[in-house]
Amino acid sequence: MTPLKMTLEELLLRSEIDRFNADYAALLDADDFTRWPDCFAADGLYRVIGRENHEAGLPLCIMQLEGHGMMRDRVYGISNTLFHAPYYQRHVIGTARLLGEEGGDILAEANYAVFRTRPGAGMAGGVSEVFNVGRYIDRFRRQQDDRLLLSRRDCVFDSEMILNSLIYPI
Repeated sequence: MTPLKMTLEELLLRSEIDRFNADYAALLDADDFTRWPDCFAADGLYRVIGRENHEAGLPLCIMQLEGHGMMRDRVYGISNTLFHAPYYQRHVIGTARLLGEEGGDILAEANYAVFRTRPGAGMAGGVSEVFNVGRYIDRFRRQQDDRLLLSRRDCVFDSEMILNSLIYPI
């Protein structure tokens, strides 16, 4: 098999998407949820969907947020109304694969793993666990100021269930 050659333009674009994903992970890992909607275009779509439903073309998601309004409402809920045992998240995101372009959007995909650690003493304290593993299926849209923002992010998780509950964005 002959290895594919990447053009300089493709290499720069992949680097830009990888940098975006690294910043996205850092923002979530720092619990900076108020800035999370800013990763998306104003009409952006965020979905968390099981692999089985995704592959079957079934629309049922665990979470679907359409636009900044719904995303900010979720952030408000996380910050002001949800009560749960605290935990830290750590995202590990693989190198992006460029899949092409469609309707002016750049299509990309990257594997992810989210680890969770509960602080404190006791049986669950200080122990890290794999919380969610899957892939981001993304549509990026170039903005007028030349930034890339997500017009859509599907978090397609491999597990058949999510441990406890999904509180923070993946």
